Amino acid sequence: MNRQSISFTEPNDKWLRTQVDNKEYSSKSELINDLVRQARKQQRQIDWISLKLESAENSGFTSDSKEQILIKSKSLLND
Repeated sequence: MNRQSISFTEPNDKWLRTQVDNKEYSSKSELINDLVRQARKQQRQIDWISLKLESAENSGFTSDSKEQILIKSKSLLND
């Protein structure tokens, strides 16, 4: 694992310490790694949605109902 030193603003450091003090995380490092994992997952979802929107814009119209589209979209997100 890579070791790095980072600085936080006072409000952010206070929030991080509160999370650790409340036993939500065992350390600031664990919390920061979890936040990075969440951000990476969110970015993958945004990229997927952007790709689907671009594909949809290029494909034209569909005869699928909004319910069918929603079901298909949810199933693709869970893959």
